[in-house]
Amino acid sequence: MAKLMSKGFMFPDCGGINHHCRHGISSFPNKSVNISSSCLPRSYFYGGRLAINEGLSKFNRRDPQVAAFSAQMSIGIRKAQKWWEKGLQPNMREVPGAQDLVDSLLSAGDKLVVVDFFSPGCGGCKALHPKICQLAEMNPDVQFLQVNYEEHRSMCYSLNVHVLPFFRFYRGAEGRVCSFSCTNATIKKFKNALAKYGTDRCTLGPPKGLEEKELLALAANKDLSFNYTPKTVEEPVPVASQEQVKETNPPNKESPLPRPLPLPITSTNSEKVKQDSANEAYATSGRWF
Repeated sequence: MAKLMSKGFMFPDCGGINHHCRHGISSFPNKSVNISSSCLPRSYFYGGRLAINEGLSKFNRRDPQVAAFSAQMSIGIRKAQKWWEKGLQPNMREVPGAQDLVDSLLSAGDKLVVVDFFSPGCGGCKALHPKICQLAEMNPDVQFLQVNYEEHRSMCYSLNVHVLPFFRFYRGAEGRVCSFSCTNATIKKFKNALAKYGTDRCTLGPPKGLEEKELLALAANKDLSFNYTPKTVEEPVPVASQEQVKETNPPNKESPLPRPLPLPITSTNSEKVKQDSANEAYATSGRWF
């Protein structure tokens, strides 16, 4: 095979060695090889490398357009958009963890925040997602937070979320105002909650966010990197009324003197104690020394 593919053997110079090359037959001693009807240019084979059975990858490298198209196709396949990423509005984003969820609720101020718990494998969540995106577009002042149940399963357990799709509404100092589960058939429940709690209002005090028991549950979860210091509420000191003060300290009466405690019996005063007891016995009986 190496001898057959060597230069000058298979395709000799058409200028003088073999005049039969132009007729389609190249004759050699004891050899006969069929080639094309006209002799190929010398620059294609004579003195050059003959590539046989090249793969598609080499072909793509030779053609820039084909290589670019293949790269675009591979990128498109690897980065296919997921269904919960489609149609997202500027006021919609996915929560990366428990700390971000707590901070987002506290930094929202008086704005209504809707926490959407979903799962990639939940058919009801997938069917409801386009309508949630439409409602988010119609209510730009409402913040929508998405919590992926599959990625944050432990956090959802701590928040007592066990059914999907599930929604919780938070508003300023009121904290959590409502929570429910709904589907396409019961989307009216979601719209009514938006209309009720999304109206302009003024709440006094800082935003509450998650409830105290939820924060403690997140802090106790070993799977989460979340730290929380419980709030210590000081008990108010009761103030005595004027009547109670008068009863304890009467105005015109002297305060009673403290009653002396009996002395312990020792060897030095034992005789005195016996004499005092004898005198007391005779006094009670009517006799006295």
